Order: sequence, then C-alpha cells, then structure tokens
Amino acid sequence: MSTNILLPRPHRILAINQETEHEYTFRVESGAAAKHGQFYQLSLPKIGEAPISVSAMGDGWLEFTIRKVGKLTSEVFRLRPGDRLFMRGPYGKPFPIDDFKHGDLVVIAGGTGVAPVRSTLRYFYEHPEEIKEVYFLAGFRDEGSILFRADLERFKARFHTIYTLDRDRVDGFETGLVTRHLGRIPFSTLTRYHVIIVGPPVMMHHTALKCLEYGVPEEKIWVSFERRMSCAVGKCGHCKINETYVCLEGPVFNYTKAKELWD
Repeated sequence: MSTNILLPRPHRILAINQETEHEYTFRVESGAAAKHGQFYQLSLPKIGEAPISVSAMGDGWLEFTIRKVGKLTSEVFRLRPGDRLFMRGPYGKPFPIDDFKHGDLVVIAGGTGVAPVRSTLRYFYEHPEEIKEVYFLAGFRDEGSILFRADLERFKARFHTIYTLDRDRVDGFETGLVTRHLGRIPFSTLTRYHVIIVGPPVMMHHTALKCLEYGVPEEKIWVSFERRMSCAVGKCGHCKINETYVCLEGPVFNYTKAKELWD
C-alpha cells in the first residue's frame, strides 16, 4: 500500500517549553526515524502549514522549536499538551553525521539557527566516544533571545563553548557578533574536521567568508537553508534558487554548492 507523502497526520503534543518570549519548543509523539538537520511540515487544518527543523529527537518523540511570527504559529501557541499537531515528513538532506565522527567539529550558530544544529550537538554530547573535540560558537541578539539555556550550560562540560550577545553584557556571554570571536577557534591546529554554520543568510554568508580567511577549505563547511519550503517535495518551486530545489537538495548544503545560492 502506497503512502501519500503530502498527507499530514495528527501527533500528540507531549510537552511544551517556553524558550523566550517568542519561541517555544514542542515535544511531539513520533516514532519516525528523522535525521539530524531534516525538517517537517507542521500544520493545523484550515489554518496553514510551515516548515520547521527538528531541534531534538529521542525514543518516541521529536522536538520542534517554533517562533511566533504569523497566523499558523499564533494558533499553534494556543495548543496544550495532549492536543494534536499535524505533521508530514521528514524531508530534506541531513547533516553527514558519519563524516563528522572521530574528527573535530566546529559549530557556529546565530539566533534561531541554534535549533537546526541542536540535535547534532546533543548527539555528540551523548556519544563523546564518537567525536574528538567540539567547538561551539553561538550568538544571540540579546539576553531575551537566548535559546536552550539548559543545553548551553550542559555543553560547557564537554565542548569548547563561546556564547555571545550582539550588544548586551551578561555573565557567561561575550559581546559582539560571532565573526568577532572566530579567531578563538584553533583552525590552524585542526586536521580532520568539519564546520557547520547555521543562522540568518547574511550571518552564514559572512561567517563562511571569515572561515575561508582562516584557511578552512570550502568542502569542510556545511550550512542549512530554511527558505520558503512549501510543498517539501520539489513541486511548487517556492524554495527554488536558480535550478536548485532547497527542499530536495537541502536544506543542508556543502559550501561548494551553497556559495552559489546566496540571494
């Protein structure tokens, strides 16, 4: 029996955690085998649908960190544990986790870009024997926009962490954009390593250029685009950049390809 890949199905909300004034994390019951970096289309009947990256996963559940920005997300924020959220997926190409194993990993994330890399970070936190060193540089706009505070604190125990705020001065956080602190990552001493960059397009673009200045080869850089992915199966064309369908060929891209996709 064939499965309709465009048919959303209801899933029970297990828990809801408020991250900031505008972002909540929803833990949803699911036995799906999602991969790190993939996304789902979340929806409510007669309201709408939106692509949301998986921000964590576990035995029988997935988490999605959602920002309240429109009609659909406003209605989603009215839901409570026990209610149903409709989902279809997973979609898209994930991060190449197997390629990262037993080497060094540098993760640079800005703002809500921390959500798509969170599951990868949690994986290597829970499996330290599968990675050498992890360098995690995360930047947020201000104190009120800090996501995943508990995870940020836990990661300090096993990762080399740098947390920064664009303008606020808060204990435990540096000040300035992430590009200002890239020089603290010892790229010149790393051999077998990869770099993940996720955040707003302008942040990813300039951070990638800065990494290149520090000698990082293009093929070692990975980014994730969250760009108007509507159908998620390459039919509607909303996410298309030139001849590339982000929903099919991404959202995770190697920089050798991503450098042609900025718009």
